[in-house]
Amino acid sequence: MPRGSSGKGGVGVPAPGADAPGPGEMASVVARIRATVRQHSARFERSIPLIASENLLSPYAKELLISDLHSRYAEGLPGDRYYEGNEQVDEVENLCLGLARRLFRCSFADVRPISGTVANLAVLKALAEPGDVVGTSRLADGAHISSAAFGAFGLRGVRPAYYAWDPRTMTIDVPGTREILRATRPKTCLFGLSLFLFPLPIDELRATMEEIGARGWYDGAHVLGLIAGGEFQDPLREGCVVMSGSTHKTLPGPQHGILLGETDDDPELERKLQAGAFPGVTSNHHLHAMAALAVSLAEHLQFGREYARRTIANARALGQALHDRGFHVLGAELGFTRSHTVAVRVDSEGGGASVARRLAEAGIIANKNLLPGDKSPKQPGGVRLGTPEVTRLGMGEAEMVRIAELFDDLLHRQRSPAEVSDRAAELKRGFTTLRYCFAAGEAAYRYYDLVGRDPS
Repeated sequence: MPRGSSGKGGVGVPAPGADAPGPGEMASVVARIRATVRQHSARFERSIPLIASENLLSPYAKELLISDLHSRYAEGLPGDRYYEGNEQVDEVENLCLGLARRLFRCSFADVRPISGTVANLAVLKALAEPGDVVGTSRLADGAHISSAAFGAFGLRGVRPAYYAWDPRTMTIDVPGTREILRATRPKTCLFGLSLFLFPLPIDELRATMEEIGARGWYDGAHVLGLIAGGEFQDPLREGCVVMSGSTHKTLPGPQHGILLGETDDDPELERKLQAGAFPGVTSNHHLHAMAALAVSLAEHLQFGREYARRTIANARALGQALHDRGFHVLGAELGFTRSHTVAVRVDSEGGGASVARRLAEAGIIANKNLLPGDKSPKQPGGVRLGTPEVTRLGMGEAEMVRIAELFDDLLHRQRSPAEVSDRAAELKRGFTTLRYCFAAGEAAYRYYDLVGRDPS
């Protein structure tokens, strides 16, 4: 193996004492990195993006990610920092907090978690002690990996009590879960999924949670923008005291995290949540992303209701169109979905891993996904499809039918990936600019070349 090679296709790291890089070597590495990222942008510009957990930033949000805020620190809360020079940061963060409270109609917000999983860890630090029982769903029923023993639950040392599940309706089975809650008496009940098709029955379980003294917690990472748009459910009014989430899925903001809640009557809960965020699981909280989030919240207040409505309408149309072409789409009796997500069992088409790879070869970006009854996350029976990004680009229900036709051609009619990829690119050519934001019409996949040349 060549000296300095990682053995994994990278340029590698020289061993201690190795020669310094030769003239131009690192400049060529930087040029290669830039070229590769350009290739990535070009690929997505011609592909059909159906990852349920991805979305596109607006230009006004994106410019803040490369602002001077990226280089600064602001530990603590506005007006109570551990660093100087934060007067403008405080102003932006106060605006961000106010926008979050207004958008989600709540009294408490904290925008310091740097991701959805970090937000979940902050809630676990605030609401649970090591050894506590916390109610949640199983991974095969759609739960996020942060509620697994190898994720945030394991890091906090809490024990899961798994809810009963109804695979026909793809939601929690209320009678069975009531029995489980009474038997296990969790301190906290987490409601939230990574495969999120339908609202969860929080209100139906509220009396049982009150009976056993459990607090409700909602992980809204996937559906945050739908909730803000008034098109899904309203967890903070249905029985949850706190909602956590990432901010880059149906809420089309930066990759960041957020905490929301009703704490006017519980200042101790507010204190614990704030302490969970800092110093619990963050130090500096990525000020450039916080500023981009503030812009995204303002844009969602302006455009979010219509965007949420169209995102769900597109998902339901995609589910119906796939069903009409012989695909096993879950939730058929209930209209396939009431969110941004469609779940398709593809065992007869080769399984989730194989189908996701074939779709990617054909210019359709999706992901394999566990479905109820699956055992292996690497070889699951399903694929998960989402409509946040294609909706952001202006696609509508007619385009969902055309996407389903591409699925049918590739997976049932055995058209070649190259042929389907050409047709996917043809469809995508009409949808490469942003909608539902300020500066609508700007190129969605633009690579921002700040210098104008490679290093030399």
